[in-house]
Amino acid sequence: MLATTLPNCILRPWQKNDVASLVSHANNHKVWRNLTDNFPHPYTQANAQFWVQYASQPIGKSLHLAIVVDGQAVGGIGVDGQAGIYQKTGLFGYWLGERYWGQGIATSAARALVLHLAQINWFVRLEANVFAWNPASMRVLQKAGFRQVGCQRQSVFKDNALTDSVLFEYLFGEITA
Repeated sequence: MLATTLPNCILRPWQKNDVASLVSHANNHKVWRNLTDNFPHPYTQANAQFWVQYASQPIGKSLHLAIVVDGQAVGGIGVDGQAGIYQKTGLFGYWLGERYWGQGIATSAARALVLHLAQINWFVRLEANVFAWNPASMRVLQKAGFRQVGCQRQSVFKDNALTDSVLFEYLFGEITA
């Protein structure tokens, strides 16, 4: 997937000139609150430079793409391939700058990446975890063909609050987006 043009965004590899835009959209408490602690806050230029370099280099069966709107990288989407007995499962995730929430962009991006992953046949299964306080992200996954399969109660401590982690899966060949 070199680049995919969708009606409301473009998915493409991260580029060095994305650093300023990445910092602008990633350095937001509301964005950080819905992601794992691997996503730093505050989000600095050094964080962005590291990410762009890291995400630009192929690492096994992992793929990290920028979500671009009006020429700006306003979010990211990707899949991390697992190893060993989990090698047929990909961990699916995405984030979007707050200004672009509620416009169908994350849903378009998620559907496009799932379709691409079906074509390259790396995985049998995708999984994504969502914090219980983020129903909008759950809807994105459902619209992309994922189904909720579990809830890990009181398993996440983020932003000084304890919440559930809701598990979603996509099984290739079984669920359609």
